[in-house]
Amino acid sequence: MVPNQWSRMLIVCTVLTVALTACSVFDGDGKSTPDKVGGGGASAGAGAGRVSLVQKLGQDGPLRSLNVEPDGHWECDDCAGDGVTSTGSLDPEQLKRLHSLLADPRLAQETDEARRYRVSCIDALTSSLLTSAGLITSQDCPGEERPPVANEILLLLTQATPAEPTA
Repeated sequence: MVPNQWSRMLIVCTVLTVALTACSVFDGDGKSTPDKVGGGGASAGAGAGRVSLVQKLGQDGPLRSLNVEPDGHWECDDCAGDGVTSTGSLDPEQLKRLHSLLADPRLAQETDEARRYRVSCIDALTSSLLTSAGLITSQDCPGEERPPVANEILLLLTQATPAEPTA
């Protein structure tokens, strides 16, 4: 059995991996970097339409990673826990809803930093959303209140893609 502090460290490392990945996609102002968007002509708000989701079920579960581009195209690594990368696109209604949620000003108050969030459960499903507003983490723990806008984004992404864990 892995000691509690090691389990928490694994979760923290997972979240840091997501944050470091985001640094290569978003600059310090939350804008996407031109080389990741496809050339030097990227608009200033292109980063606002990007979102990444990383999920891990417990300490031993597979790490699932979903990246959604501003145009709705997505790529999901190890979504079913089988090591396969899946790709697809959100339909126009889903994309419109996603952009609306990502533009919601309440999202900035739901970031881990704004909430001073701390991972508190062991062996729970941990979901980390990375948006231009920041990193937003939640866990499926009894009594944990989920940030409402981020939860809507999480539901949209897990229902529209194979990002929902099957374990």
